[in-house]
Amino acid sequence: MPKPIPPGTAEGRIAWLRLIRSRRVGPQTFQRLMAEHGDAEAALDALPAVAADAGMDRYTPCPADAARREFEAGMRCGARLLCLGEPDYPAALADIADAPPVLWALGHVGLARRPMVALVGARNASSLGTRMARSLAAGLAEAGFVTVSGLARGIDTAAHLASLKTGTVAVMAGGVDQIYPVENTGLAADIARDGLRLSERPVGYHPQARDFPRRNRIVSGLAQGIVVVEGAARSGSLITARTALDQGREVMAVPGHPMDARGAGCNMLIRDGATLVRNAGDVAEALARIAPEALAPAVPEPARQAPAAARQVAPQSPARPGPGGGADMGRRILALLSATPIPEDQLIRDLALPARDVARELVTLELDGKVARRAGGMLALAV
Repeated sequence: MPKPIPPGTAEGRIAWLRLIRSRRVGPQTFQRLMAEHGDAEAALDALPAVAADAGMDRYTPCPADAARREFEAGMRCGARLLCLGEPDYPAALADIADAPPVLWALGHVGLARRPMVALVGARNASSLGTRMARSLAAGLAEAGFVTVSGLARGIDTAAHLASLKTGTVAVMAGGVDQIYPVENTGLAADIARDGLRLSERPVGYHPQARDFPRRNRIVSGLAQGIVVVEGAARSGSLITARTALDQGREVMAVPGHPMDARGAGCNMLIRDGATLVRNAGDVAEALARIAPEALAPAVPEPARQAPAAARQVAPQSPARPGPGGGADMGRRILALLSATPIPEDQLIRDLALPARDVARELVTLELDGKVARRAGGMLALAV
C-alpha cells in the first residue's frame, strides 16, 4: 500500500488528527482510507458511508474542534507533530505495517534519524540486570547507536539513564506529556531536554493497560534490533520480542540464571534462535551482519534548550524510594538479588541506604532462609 502524502498546512495536519482519532480508525484503516480517497478531508467525508456499509449507523468522525484542541495543546507543551511520510518521521518505523500516521515528538527530533537499538526488560529488574542494561546502553552509544525504550521501571530506566547524554528515545504509552510511572518524572524532563519523547496517543491522554502492548510495537519498530536484558516467560518484554520478529528486526537476549524467573524469557528466546548477547560488541556485530549500510554513526544535533513545559518539572533524576525499613526494605533487597551472587557493597550502593540498616535486614532475611551468603562477601537469593 502506498504511503500517504503528508499534509503541507496546519489545517491538513488537523484533518489527519481528525481521521486517526475517529472511532474504529486504526493505523492500517487510516492508510487504506487515504489510499482510496487521496487526502484526509475526502476520507473524512466518505467515512460515515464506509461505516454504514460495515453496519455502523449514525457514525460521526472525530469533531474538528477536538482535533484542533489536541493540535493546540501539543503546540503549548512544546511538542511537534510528525506525520507519516515527512522527512523527520523515523524511516525504520515508517516501514512497519501498522506505522502510526502521526507521532507527537518532544525533544531532539534528529535523534529519530539515527540508527537505534531497543533495550527492554523486567520492571522488577535485579541489580545485575540494571548494571547490564547500563553497560549495553553506554557501549552502544560509543558504537553510534541511539537507545530506545519505554520509560518503565527497571531495565528501561537504567537504559535511558546510561544513554541520556549520547542519545535516548522514550516511547510513551500515554500522551507525550503524561509521565508513567510518576517516579520517572525527572528522567522524562531530562529526556525532553537531551533526548526525545515520542507518542502516537493524544496530548493529555492518560495510559490504560491496553496501551502498553501498542506502545511496544513502536519501540521495536524504531530500532534495527531489540535486546531483552531480563524478562519472565510471560512478560511484556517477550511480547515486544515477538513483535520485533514479525517486523523483521534482529532479536537478541542476555542469558539469565536458570534459577531466576527473570531470566526464563531470555533463555527461551536464545533457545529459539535469538542472538546471545554478552556485551555491546555482540549487538553491534549482529546488526552489522544484517544492515551494515544503515549503521554509520551520525553527528548528533546541536544542543538546544528544552521547551518551557518540559523544564518546569523539578526533579533532574528518577526519584528514589524513601529509606523505609522492615518489610519494605526486605522486599527491595529481594527484588535486587537473583540466583547469581553479587557483592554486598554493590547491593548497598543500589539501595542507597545506610549500610548498618541493610546489614540488619540481611541478617533477618538470612535467618528466614531467603538470602544466602557466598564466599568473598557475595549475596544471592537462597534456592
